Amino acid sequence: MIRDSRLSGVLHLLLHLADHEGPMPSDQLARAMGTNATVIRRILAGLRERGHVRSEKGHGGGWTLARPLAELTLHDIYDALGRPSLLAIGNRSQAPQCLVEQAVNAALDETFDAAETLLLDRLGRITLADLQADFRARLAAHPYCSKDPSHGH
Repeated sequence: MIRDSRLSGVLHLLLHLADHEGPMPSDQLARAMGTNATVIRRILAGLRERGHVRSEKGHGGGWTLARPLAELTLHDIYDALGRPSLLAIGNRSQAPQCLVEQAVNAALDETFDAAETLLLDRLGRITLADLQADFRARLAAHPYCSKDPSHGH
């Protein structure tokens, strides 16, 4: 099963931005994420349109957060990514003729809707500041990691 990992990746990226002094160039972010700078620029351009990040061109330029971490929720970032599908399972057919399958779909649709509502609510209660605090606690407790947050993985 192929999973959409964009939300996880973007959250990772934003935490690197948060722990960096000043603008962070796309190529540096790309190295941290194990991808190329074009992918980073494409992702961050969408976040810039939502007012979550800023970019500065030229020497010394790069990306910075435009909002405090405590104001950015996981739901905000999920929305900025275009609200990708949250569940990897679904109905076999959307308009079945079979009454059995209609009953199955009705039960699953209700369950999927309830699960999505719960998940979106939870994403709205977790801020990037919460993630940063968790990361810093893990870093402080890790005996072999450098105390430099940019080297926490």
